Amino acid sequence: MPALADAQAPAVMSPLPAARPSVDASLAPASERPAPAPTARSERSPRPTPRSAPRRAFAMNLYQDGDFVPQHTFEWCVGASVQMTWNLVRADRRSSFRDQQRLWEMARDRSENAFGGANPFGWASVLTQIGLGRYEVVSIADYDQALRRAASALRETNRPVGLVMWRGRHAWVMSGFESRGDPARTDDFVVTGIRVLDPLFPHGSSIWGPSPRPNDLITPRELAEDFLVREPHNWSLDLSTGWLLVLPT
Repeated sequence: MPALADAQAPAVMSPLPAARPSVDASLAPASERPAPAPTARSERSPRPTPRSAPRRAFAMNLYQDGDFVPQHTFEWCVGASVQMTWNLVRADRRSSFRDQQRLWEMARDRSENAFGGANPFGWASVLTQIGLGRYEVVSIADYDQALRRAASALRETNRPVGLVMWRGRHAWVMSGFESRGDPARTDDFVVTGIRVLDPLFPHGSSIWGPSPRPNDLITPRELAEDFLVREPHNWSLDLSTGWLLVLPT
């Protein structure tokens, strides 16, 4: 966003359309109690103990060919991520240089303490302002819980999630996921794969390594190499330490 940003790390809205368990109380000794009539049975048969439903494989992916947009400069990762979010939600496509520049400038103008660049608060503000529904920046203290929160939000809203990468220096878009268990049906689910869009593709970073291909499904372990905990600093002073999401609500 470089201005989420450092060197070689790029910086890090019109209403929504209709979507796409009886006890005998007698104190008499058991030997003195009358036996029940053989043809009568007053107590109910015990019910089986409830068991959790099996966590079946679930997958969701908003991506279609043409949704990916590369950032046109090494600063405009937020602008490109806004364009990709639009493409994933709306039927028309946004990808031009001028549009990306305008969206990045909008995010920059809504970013405080960002040293001339765009930060996640500006990113969330632009997504909301251009009509993609409300977005907010959240910090989750546990990595696995951050993935579950992102998957739940994507499943519930049918809108992509922004991932604040490289300790706050870059922007990716989460366009889908795979899990054991459906977040819409159970809280007992585990995210096993994440669909990602990195606007730096195909360039990657000399510091952080190559970019995944658009719509790649990567494991939580692979994502963790780039999606790192963020400590409060400058623009994020009002957030606790954690993994940052630009979350649809």
